[in-house]
Amino acid sequence: MKLGLAAIDAVCERLGRPERKVESVLVAGTNGKGSAAATLAAIAAEAGLATGLYTSPHLIDVTERIRLGRADIAAEELDDVLGEVFTAADREPEVPVTYFEAMTAAAFSIFARRGLDLAVLEVGLGGRFDATNVAPASVSVVTSISLDHVEELGGTVAAIAAEKAGIFREGRPALVESPLEPVREAFRNAAKNVGARLHEMEEETRLTGVEAALEATRFRLATPVREYSLETPLLGAHQARNAATAVRAAELLKPDLSAETIARGLASVRWPGRLERFRVRGATVLLDGCHNADGALALRRFLSEVQVAPDLVFGAMADKDVEAMAAAIGPAVTRIRLVPAASARAASPEELARRFADARPDAAPAKSLEAAMDELLVRPTAETIIIAGSLYLVGEARAALLSGRFD
Repeated sequence: MKLGLAAIDAVCERLGRPERKVESVLVAGTNGKGSAAATLAAIAAEAGLATGLYTSPHLIDVTERIRLGRADIAAEELDDVLGEVFTAADREPEVPVTYFEAMTAAAFSIFARRGLDLAVLEVGLGGRFDATNVAPASVSVVTSISLDHVEELGGTVAAIAAEKAGIFREGRPALVESPLEPVREAFRNAAKNVGARLHEMEEETRLTGVEAALEATRFRLATPVREYSLETPLLGAHQARNAATAVRAAELLKPDLSAETIARGLASVRWPGRLERFRVRGATVLLDGCHNADGALALRRFLSEVQVAPDLVFGAMADKDVEAMAAAIGPAVTRIRLVPAASARAASPEELARRFADARPDAAPAKSLEAAMDELLVRPTAETIIIAGSLYLVGEARAALLSGRFD
């Protein structure tokens, strides 16, 4: 990981500035940015715009990171464009690029090569120094802020918000969402300093009638443009907030969008691994990449909303606040099995058990995801199993579920 824009800027210059050839929207935040980006891209596609979506990380295959309309990029096209990126980077003087920088440059090149109307870009880490931030965004969006990646971004929510606000652009809309006054003040200061037109969700919108179910999330939304009655297939009350942010961003980007277009876009969104539902051996299996404490709290609220107490299979990176996640989700589930995620940074099941001990001393290590699922499916104590925590674990589980490995 390398924070800074020098390398991506140099490579984009050598590639002919592809990031400037397609109108773009940047979406940053701690939680919800991927859902909001995917929803905004779905609305744009429904409006007839040739739309690209760039997100990270992927769950199963790297091609998931670059989406054209509703389809992931073909491996052959990604391979071809990455070759151009590496050739540009290797020219003298050589520009060393990270994995994320190479993928970001490839996304810019693919979107430009395809002549798209719009690129929706999910910011990776922070905002100010993230590789996506070389794009001249028409609209900048920041979803909810919480403490995460504090070593890189700062130890307070205000400091993190200031880093995220690095994507604001002079004279252009900056849409932000946070109930925290220190965060909102940081956004206001950043917008004033850069000359961005700040739009605060709390000031401009009203979200009511949220109904969370295992099939969909329904809500009513009032904006400065109109009132909506909407439904998204993304599950949980927190997804109503993310969808509302995407709707307001769409209004700022294209003010002439109809209510019907926006509703159809929301209904068509696809965002795997975020409360995604499968059926296995008569049980409901949910996948959720709640990789920090706020994400775990959102998951707990969802389980309360739908009145489900599932068994939990959990894995996380060692540098995450596992104790806070355990305290958030522990009381809402029945049995807990702790498993290794497929990453060198992952906490072992035994370490997870020690860190779960205060919240759930009965949380038991399992040697693998397969072992945990076999145990829970053979001797069910709940009709629902949720596999949650690290997106590495969610990706592994999704691949297994799609292949029928647990059947």
